[in-house]
Amino acid sequence: MTQEMEMEFKELKEAIDQVELVDAHAHNIVSLDSSFPFIGTFSEATGDALSFAPHSLSFKRNLKEIAQLYGPEVSLEAIEKHRQASGLHSFTSKCFKEAGISALLIDDGLKLDKKHDIEWHRDFVPFVGRVLRVETLAEQILDEEISSSWTLDSFTKAFIVALKTVAAYRSGLDIDTHVTKEAAENGLVEVLQAGKPVRIGNKSLIDYILTLTLEVAERHDLPLQIHTGFGDRDLDLRLANPLHLRTLLEDKRFAKLRIVLLHASYPFSKEASYLSSVYPQVYLDFGLAVPKLSVHGMVSSVKELLDLAPTKKVMFSTDGYASPETYYLGAKKAREVIYLVLRDACASGDLSLMEAIDAAKDIFSRNSIAFYKLNLDVNSFSPQRRISLAPQMKEPDVQEDSSSFVRIIWVDTSGQQRCRAVQANRFNRSVKKNGIGLTHASMGMPSFTDGPAEESKLTGVGEIRLVPDLSTKRTIPWTKQESMVLGDMLLKPGEAWEYCPRETLRRAAKVLKDEFDLVMNAGFENEFYLLKNVVREGKEEYVPFDFGPYCSTSSYDAASPLFHEIVPALESLNITVEQFHAESGKGQFEVSLGHTVASHAADNLVYTREVIRSVARKHGFLATFVPKYDLCDIGSGSHVHLSLSKNGENVFPASDKSSAHGLSSIGEEFMAGVLFHLPSILAVIAPLPNSYDRIQPNTWSGAFQCWGKENREAAIRTASPPGAPEGLITNFEIKSCDGAANPHLSLAIIMAAGIDGLRRHLQLPEPIDTNPADVAATLKRLPESLSEAVEALEKDQVLHELLGQKLLVAITGVRKSEVEYYSKNPDACKQLIHRY
Repeated sequence: MTQEMEMEFKELKEAIDQVELVDAHAHNIVSLDSSFPFIGTFSEATGDALSFAPHSLSFKRNLKEIAQLYGPEVSLEAIEKHRQASGLHSFTSKCFKEAGISALLIDDGLKLDKKHDIEWHRDFVPFVGRVLRVETLAEQILDEEISSSWTLDSFTKAFIVALKTVAAYRSGLDIDTHVTKEAAENGLVEVLQAGKPVRIGNKSLIDYILTLTLEVAERHDLPLQIHTGFGDRDLDLRLANPLHLRTLLEDKRFAKLRIVLLHASYPFSKEASYLSSVYPQVYLDFGLAVPKLSVHGMVSSVKELLDLAPTKKVMFSTDGYASPETYYLGAKKAREVIYLVLRDACASGDLSLMEAIDAAKDIFSRNSIAFYKLNLDVNSFSPQRRISLAPQMKEPDVQEDSSSFVRIIWVDTSGQQRCRAVQANRFNRSVKKNGIGLTHASMGMPSFTDGPAEESKLTGVGEIRLVPDLSTKRTIPWTKQESMVLGDMLLKPGEAWEYCPRETLRRAAKVLKDEFDLVMNAGFENEFYLLKNVVREGKEEYVPFDFGPYCSTSSYDAASPLFHEIVPALESLNITVEQFHAESGKGQFEVSLGHTVASHAADNLVYTREVIRSVARKHGFLATFVPKYDLCDIGSGSHVHLSLSKNGENVFPASDKSSAHGLSSIGEEFMAGVLFHLPSILAVIAPLPNSYDRIQPNTWSGAFQCWGKENREAAIRTASPPGAPEGLITNFEIKSCDGAANPHLSLAIIMAAGIDGLRRHLQLPEPIDTNPADVAATLKRLPESLSEAVEALEKDQVLHELLGQKLLVAITGVRKSEVEYYSKNPDACKQLIHRY
């Protein structure tokens, strides 16, 4: 797969990565001291056949996946040792958290030693429903484990959402729905004569029980799950072909009964696809086939399902059982497989990108919610972490041995990027799971010293854990011998620290999603200076790399060797580069990034700064993002473009030409909120006293509190890229943001302001269609100093409530220390080039 194709379908990959999962078919998890062998997590084989299981493709792959999740070496023994040391509750929490499962339907009829009841699973998933396996129920009645007077209504408290049959295991799928009661009674006698524990295998009795089940399901409007295709070795695969169900499907009594064929009916996926296409009541579920087949097998099986079956009739499940790792593997591989299948469907012209995104959401949640008539909204759930796609489904390129390192990166309140490095073997052994210790003071440090600002209320007392977010782990492109990963700040496993910038952005994004079903997208422009070190009169100093004008061809030509490394490096990190050129300042350049979901945009900006600085250093230059390197020259910004999407579609433009500004009401209200709170926002997106040397009239930085259409002197500029309908706005740009700002905190406070605009239905003033400086008397000047911006933020209680009081106290405390220090030491700002 080409890198271009990967970039083309980045939006599809992100949508699949973020979608909530409804796991429509799974089984109970067992205790650690269960007799169920852990090796059974990776294979359906039993007995002597199990000894060959480790040599299957899926076994090897899934073993690596779990080792990567937990951190130990890739061996069954190491993983089992980790499980015993961690405890069931701990690693179950991790598996479900990483899987991103919001709802779970459990068939608890599978006989497993020391299995936990359904209620136990509610500690890990917000919604759990029960699927009743009818053969197990009948056997329990015959074994006198439950009363023979049992009725469906007896189990309403168990919240039964579906019935299920495993007739394929017992007598096959050629179900006779007209079997006589006499034949069933004869079958019952045969079963009882075999003794206890009862196992029903007589075909007439099975068919009779299933026919009664169909009647009950019809009466209570419950769907029926039917095991089809492969499974344990006591199944006769020849009788598990879903085509045998024709008699049942043609029975007019059950024509409206919803039926789902489980396990992709593998190896009869084509047959299942056909049945789903011609019978309106037939749906498909691909659990077990994913993840138990090889990569080729999983992809081809799902593709075969979609050859004829509508995307509205295909559903996800993990078929998880016994161990939580089976849930994790099912979810992770399903995301990867569905991405590959839908990507190919787009590439071949079967689907548009938006249709593919919609199909993914149907497959992973919406189809199950409708089919099982679940009273839930997946948008109300938001796991803190979800597994990320590995679209090429292969191991990382870097071979991390004891000589390679992993950098764990965080960005502090003052916008400085910091890291701790550990050896890869220690990372895999413990840091991957437990993180590293970090002092509370780490989020209270200003730009001029590595000690906490007093008014931040953060001190050297207390420690948090900096835990790597493995979805952000990347090979460092300029060394190839190390990796880097972004860290989350946690008080303890599963509990975020309220000062964590990445968590702050997640919280804001959750409010936007929960209240308005919206997602904010962002794309940053990175302006920076390239400086070279020279010796003048015996003193070292930094001077501009070049003195060319804006978009100078000679300046670009001089810097092109750097860009030939910077751009491929960014693309290797899955960061889209839209354009790059020389800027107005002496030795100044810009790299513009593609837009993506806000959290990813912030992550990408952190990595982009790392790449630019490191490649420049490799070539003997210093790249600095400091807002105002030379008071006599233009400043460097980090302009950010923003838009809103719902169900993968941009909802910023007006739906027709009736809008005065080409904006939807949602877009206008959100943008009005940002404009209203912009003086307060500046304290975060322009965090240094030096930032306000940049935000001046006629410097492309937006010095006045106004907006304009394609007005690059307005603080907020609305934009209509090529291809957009005439007059319609697709995004807006904030000019005041600069390269010293913490990306996650910046997008969080912008999002919070937009949320306030949506809540209060704020309206925009008239746009400014001239240079704001020419009408300055009619406009409000944005804060002219950091102290003014801090004062505005301290008074802005709305943002305090949305972002958290303690975090805002830390931010304003750090800012006040910056104001005091640089007012007393104005020349100290020259040293900022080494920090930003």
